[in-house]
Amino acid sequence: MAQTEAQLRASKKYHEKFDNLQIRVPGGEKEVISDHAANMGESLNGFVRRAINETIERDRAKSAEKSE
Repeated sequence: MAQTEAQLRASKKYHEKFDNLQIRVPGGEKEVISDHAANMGESLNGFVRRAINETIERDRAKSAEKSE
């Protein structure tokens, strides 16, 4: 079934809210990461975002300590 014009507009509007980030990992590593995320009750995307945010916070704290 083809999408209606309204569905296409709604989909485009939704996707405009996000940026895409593509990463490459060695073969087999995606499965390890995905399994870990699932064991933590998270999606792969949610886990990666959390890992990035926690690393940024930790790095900022280190930088703040150095500047004191």
